[in-house]
Amino acid sequence: MPESQPHGRLIVASNRIPVTLRHGEDGWSAEPSVGGLVTALAPVLRACGGVWVGWHGAVAEEGGAQISSLAGMLDVGFTLAPLALTAAQRDAFYLGFANETIWPLFHDLQARCTFAPAYWDAYRAVNHAFAAALAYHARPKDTIWVHDYHLMHVAHELRAGGAAAAVFFLHIPFPPPDIFLKLPWRAEVLRALLAYDRLGFQTRRDLRNFLQCVRTLLPDAALRSAPGGATVRLEGRTVHAGSYPIGIDARAFAGQASAPEVRARAEALRAAYAPGRIMLGVDRLDYTKGIVERLGAFRYALAHYPELHERLTFVQLVVPSRTDIPAYAELKAHIERLVSEINGQYSRPGWVPVHYLFRMLPLEELLAYYQAADIALITPLKDGMNLVAKEYAVCNRGDGALVLSEFAGAAAQLGRWALLVNPYDVVGCAVAIQRAFALEAQERRARIAAIRRVVAAQDVYWWVDTVLHGGETPPLRLVPPPTPRKPGVQAA
Repeated sequence: MPESQPHGRLIVASNRIPVTLRHGEDGWSAEPSVGGLVTALAPVLRACGGVWVGWHGAVAEEGGAQISSLAGMLDVGFTLAPLALTAAQRDAFYLGFANETIWPLFHDLQARCTFAPAYWDAYRAVNHAFAAALAYHARPKDTIWVHDYHLMHVAHELRAGGAAAAVFFLHIPFPPPDIFLKLPWRAEVLRALLAYDRLGFQTRRDLRNFLQCVRTLLPDAALRSAPGGATVRLEGRTVHAGSYPIGIDARAFAGQASAPEVRARAEALRAAYAPGRIMLGVDRLDYTKGIVERLGAFRYALAHYPELHERLTFVQLVVPSRTDIPAYAELKAHIERLVSEINGQYSRPGWVPVHYLFRMLPLEELLAYYQAADIALITPLKDGMNLVAKEYAVCNRGDGALVLSEFAGAAAQLGRWALLVNPYDVVGCAVAIQRAFALEAQERRARIAAIRRVVAAQDVYWWVDTVLHGGETPPLRLVPPPTPRKPGVQAA
């Protein structure tokens, strides 16, 4: 975009750029990746000549400079600005501070946290590198949008270097003070977040937790209510904070799910499980997703509701994730052991109660499962949003039941029509499974239709506009593409 355009470009920063790397016999290859965030931001980045800054996923010792060049040459319609990390930075920043400190802490699992000073030093250093890249690419009128817990310190580094600040969105939950205070660098993180101009959180609960932490740790900050959230005034600056639940490209998902090949595959799945019904779980491999507790609830349901025997099959899809972290390898082994125990106890000729899939399914196959499933069992112990709940509702044939954790961010939007559960309550979850199984068709259709209306109204395009402009009339209105794009589906 020429510099004379009045509103500038959008400069996005996230831990990863939208690139998938593969290493084969001929070396590295790169291709554009897909996902909810990419689907939302790509049109506006193309329209305004934007830039996406992020790590490409490899380390310098693996040929990082060559991979950066390879990723930067991809034709995605906007500029990719890949960063290379060293192996030490990957270990201490990404595997360390991001995934062994902030991730468990912000998901209320502080017993899993590692508070290593070296992790914090690496986090600051990598955030400084991101800020330097953003400062290099940004022009005075550009809007910088920084995403998620990996990059909470970027605006602080930008201001220290004399560059403009940015908008920030946290995709994961924000913890209450009694948990956040356990972070040794708690005040530094809060002040770093308040270096942004606008802060976005998934739910009002996350926003409330953040504001309570500010009140507790920064007594010199002045907080006031404001349309859509609150303002925090600190050291002569005013920061707006609000809750903006992320959505999906509902139209694209619905269009893809209605394709003839997806419908045919869904019918084949239903026939394969007939005359019984399908209950579906879709998750990344992560201890926050409640997969172990969910399997325990299904086992309890089988023990106490014999009418489910041979009439309900639980299909649990687990997408591999972070398998180089020991806790995740242990979790995988625990899940597999539980599946084996349940199937060993309850299987009958022609019926295996749990079908466990540990892989990434092709898009059409996943959409077919969404469409075929009679029940979606989505019970994370804690989740920023959980887009699987929204994807299921949009793609289902129109009479599915949603069993949803009250600790998923999606519960704030969808809880009126979903069957809400406490994922730690094995008995309560089992009761909800039985209730979902027994719901009358008319009630199932009414519930999922209401969920669909919410998901369509507050879709990913609404989310982008709302975060960037906070309810004000945006100078660059993001409009969905006229032809639905093929969405990338990830386990949220």
